[in-house]
Amino acid sequence: MSNPRGGQSTDISAEVLQSAAATFGILAATVRLHIVWLLAAGERDVSTLADEVGATVQVVSQHLAKLRLAGLVQARREGRRQLYLINDPHLVAVVREMVAHLRGPAAHQGAQHGLGG
Repeated sequence: MSNPRGGQSTDISAEVLQSAAATFGILAATVRLHIVWLLAAGERDVSTLADEVGATVQVVSQHLAKLRLAGLVQARREGRRQLYLINDPHLVAVVREMVAHLRGPAAHQGAQHGLGG
């Protein structure tokens, strides 16, 4: 069914709504959102993330575990280090779009052209 205004369909399943709400719930923690923001720019290890977020390695590790459990972040081993990266490019787009929206109209246009972040 199409939207009378010419936009996307307004039909949505309860499962999709529940999944979206769960993802937004995971991102509702400031530290986790900051981690996702940083990982959107490229993979990092837990020590680097802890420094950039301003939290302990233990705290960042706990948040990374929740992000991994939710399927938003994955890890790969490089030698002795474990590097974390975003599992879904759509997540990067959503986070960048929200940040651009909050920064104002000029930043919002940059995010639409792949420059947000």
